[in-house]
Amino acid sequence: MFVPMHEKAQPPLLTRNEAAEALAISLRLFDSLVAKGEIPVIRIGKSVRIRPSTIEYFIEAREGYRNRTKR
Repeated sequence: MFVPMHEKAQPPLLTRNEAAEALAISLRLFDSLVAKGEIPVIRIGKSVRIRPSTIEYFIEAREGYRNRTKR
């Protein structure tokens, strides 16, 4: 069965600005999280891109974070 290319395509990669906006944080905080290695990125030349799934994972990993650390 033939599947058109646009149906197989992954979601587009996000820019730093788009990723920060998706997380509702400043670009400065986003860059800090990237520098700490908390958010993995894809480097293409001088450009930095982020997979939408990475943002989703980052959010899911932090759901209930405060409740887990207080014991």
